Amino acid sequence: MSFSASFSQEAEKGKYDAHVLFHPLFNFQPGSEYRSGGGAPGPKYWQNRADYHINVALNEKEGTVNGEVEISYKNNSPEDLEFLWLQLDQNAFNDASRGGKTTAVSGGRFGNMGFDGGNAIKSVSVQQGKEKAVDASYIINDTRMQIRLVTPVKAGGDVIKIKIGYTFKVPEYGSDRMGTLETKNGIVYEMAQWYPRMSVFDDIEGWNVLPYLGAGEFYLEYGNFEYNVTVPWDHIVVGSGELLNPNEVLTADQRKRLADAAKSDQTVMIRTEEEVKSTASRPKQSGTLTWKFRCLQARDVAWASSRSFVWDAARINLPGGKTALAQSVYPAEDGGTDGWGRSTEYVKGCIEFYSNYVHEYTYPVATNVAGIVGGMEYPGIVFCSSKSRKEELWGVTDHEFGHNWFPMIVGNNERKYAWMDEGFNTFINFLSGDNFNNGEYKDTRLNDLHRVAPIIFRPKADPIMTIPDVVQAQNLGWEAYYKPALGLRMLREQVLGKERFDYAFKMYVKRWAFKHPTPYDFFRTMEDAAGEDLGWFWKGWFFENYKLDQSVKDVAYIEQNPQKGSLITIENLSQWAMPARVDIEEVNGKKTRIELPVEIWQRGGSWTFKAATTQPIRTVTIDPDNNLPDIDPENNVWKPYKITDQEIN
Repeated sequence: MSFSASFSQEAEKGKYDAHVLFHPLFNFQPGSEYRSGGGAPGPKYWQNRADYHINVALNEKEGTVNGEVEISYKNNSPEDLEFLWLQLDQNAFNDASRGGKTTAVSGGRFGNMGFDGGNAIKSVSVQQGKEKAVDASYIINDTRMQIRLVTPVKAGGDVIKIKIGYTFKVPEYGSDRMGTLETKNGIVYEMAQWYPRMSVFDDIEGWNVLPYLGAGEFYLEYGNFEYNVTVPWDHIVVGSGELLNPNEVLTADQRKRLADAAKSDQTVMIRTEEEVKSTASRPKQSGTLTWKFRCLQARDVAWASSRSFVWDAARINLPGGKTALAQSVYPAEDGGTDGWGRSTEYVKGCIEFYSNYVHEYTYPVATNVAGIVGGMEYPGIVFCSSKSRKEELWGVTDHEFGHNWFPMIVGNNERKYAWMDEGFNTFINFLSGDNFNNGEYKDTRLNDLHRVAPIIFRPKADPIMTIPDVVQAQNLGWEAYYKPALGLRMLREQVLGKERFDYAFKMYVKRWAFKHPTPYDFFRTMEDAAGEDLGWFWKGWFFENYKLDQSVKDVAYIEQNPQKGSLITIENLSQWAMPARVDIEEVNGKKTRIELPVEIWQRGGSWTFKAATTQPIRTVTIDPDNNLPDIDPENNVWKPYKITDQEIN
């Protein structure tokens, strides 16, 4: 339950009110048999399941993908389902779509204007129980398809099979999620949102049917995927999961090199730049080849195909003793040690780090694809800009693969809560960047939060808890990525401490791996596992745009004698609060640090504490390390008042 609306007028005044921040009912809701009050899945937690068999063919001449998907949908809910909803995201890539009509004339990252795309549905049938498959009654509304059933899918485990034949024109630029790139040796096809997918039916909202507009990403059910991709004979295909038929689509040399790479911590070339133009790098010289993949316990799959791919790989070492394969495919012109020649090293580095810090990587292969997409994530495969180099390539690779934990393993609703995947991911990116290659790409730009505060609290900022399609386009980077990430970093370093935070954060991942958490499931898990009531933190940072302004107001000596100690008064002047860290320096150079908990602000915005100083005080500084986003650092330092000659006269 959020009380943000009723408190917004008070908060706008900017004056601190402890009753507003420390409200007893802010995070006060009873748990249920589905979701516990402590943030864990309840004893009767359920979620539905969708397994996919997909066959598609890329027609390079016509620029289309044609195919058929069969979905086995299992209703584990306690309700009979009289209709089903599916997602047809390709329908957004059209001027007539809601996404097209809500794209500003200036365009933007998610715009896809001037392209007449979308799914052409050829057939839809359903098969229930022992009955024969029958044509389904359905409607299509923008990016959603509703199938209206004669016989409901029964509660508690009933299964329905849905078969859909479809085709779509491949967009050159699919809202920075997919598309095509012309290179000197051929087109790179990055294929995502390429098959009709089940919408999520959950215990919170029932059917989740927000349309796909661009900024809001995805909310998907888990299941197993088997998919076959037919492409021209001279293409290399990479995809989510395991390649099932290497003997049919790879040469003997390539299979041997992959086996070598699976045992090597150094990058091994699978297909060199010189081999890209050689027919000997393919097992046949005409027609088509069908590449077969399987991806288990996933919420989505994606693939990429091109005749231009240089390909390399190396081993990923996982903490449980297992291994996986890191690999990269990219145009020859984008290789080299400043470019994609180091991509596999980056993939290996970040996945090994996240496997130790968050949860062991769950897919057999991790593939980085260079193409037109600036940066986009899918299970086991990511698309990054072919033009990225050096620290930029590290950054986008690290970020997109971080998404294999949020939301690929922890399956939150991206379409409503972008911060639960983008923000969490950006937070773990901070740690990964510090770790990689002894800090080669360590980024310190966001370490001084005094400098960052004016950006965080800019006048037209949106609250973090805003649907991404409602967040103003210029705000999305801060509200979905950096502000929540900085909030988690402050929670880890300034509120809970690293050990307590890390334990609770890992508990959240453990509880909700391959499930569907809400924001409250996260908040409650963190509070229960760390042992802290954090309602004030969630409220001020995530639900509101409350500002922070700590200051040192006054210093007084006990009995006016510096040798007997001092009384120091600090203030909290704006509506958010944080624990206070105060440094005291005496004239003899002695320095003392005082740590005060956030509870000092529960009874008002002023707090006086006694310091065991023995000499006159030179300075008192609150937040001396600039670890908090204080909007007015000028009042953070107290110095003795000096009487000027003019005042004496």
